[in-house]
Amino acid sequence: MNSAARIEAFLEMMSAERGAAENTLSSYRRDLEDASGAIDGGLADAAAADIRAYLDDIAARGFAATSQARKLSAIRQFFKFLYAEGLRGDDPTGTLDSPRKGRPLPKTMSEADTGRLIDRAALEAGDASSGDGDSLASLRLHALVEVLYATGLRVSELVGLPVTVAQRDDRFFMVRGKGDKERMVPLSAKARAAMKTWLAARARVPAFADSPFLFPAASDSGYLSRQVFARDLKGLAARAGIASAKISPHVLRHAFASHLLQNGADLRAVQQLLGHADISTTQIYTHVLEERLVRLVNDHHPLAD
Repeated sequence: MNSAARIEAFLEMMSAERGAAENTLSSYRRDLEDASGAIDGGLADAAAADIRAYLDDIAARGFAATSQARKLSAIRQFFKFLYAEGLRGDDPTGTLDSPRKGRPLPKTMSEADTGRLIDRAALEAGDASSGDGDSLASLRLHALVEVLYATGLRVSELVGLPVTVAQRDDRFFMVRGKGDKERMVPLSAKARAAMKTWLAARARVPAFADSPFLFPAASDSGYLSRQVFARDLKGLAARAGIASAKISPHVLRHAFASHLLQNGADLRAVQQLLGHADISTTQIYTHVLEERLVRLVNDHHPLAD
């Protein structure tokens, strides 16, 4: 059985036994046939050195690390199949390392743009005195933005906050995040004030009176959807003169973390505030720390220019 026949057998197994979708099968076919055509003697009989040379070649051709990793994954599964079927006595991919995928830096906002956004939300909330739907939305949006920037909550955690957070008027509160884990997050004076103003407006809406959520809505969940908040936030950004494409709830969460680090916070403390289970997740912000260290040396080292 040559390489082409073994690839067909593998694809038949993926379809019949694992129910792989047509698009998945097409992707496997392209990747395996490309590798087989590039390796002398075909893929099925390739040695580890042959596959490593092929991976080096596609890297040199400019394939992204994600594409390289996808191709290697297809090749790994192919050889697992051959080994399981007794068509090969070894798996040449066992000693190969996956290409390292560079993690993109998180989108964030400058402190100046963040200030403009929050100032605009405060201005619109201050003008909201009529008690109609638009004024309620302005008060709610101001509270959402202040709380998000003060706490760095995930958007799902923010929109689902219980009303008791605002009723207690505490400087800290507990939030239940990923993995059902609780963590303590801070509340600034501005965030507490915005929540209290929203709470008073919320109390005047009969439909919201008995809701256990701080930001209730007529939805299946009973609270404001992430999509509505994201849409409102983009509108606020546009009115503040900030490109709406640059802003999202997640960008504000990143701004919270980046600005803390820029102003001297410890990476481990930021990890706890964000609710990251592993410090490696928080290390996407190390570029902020590096910039701070360079600035520190340039500003304070006696021999710095």
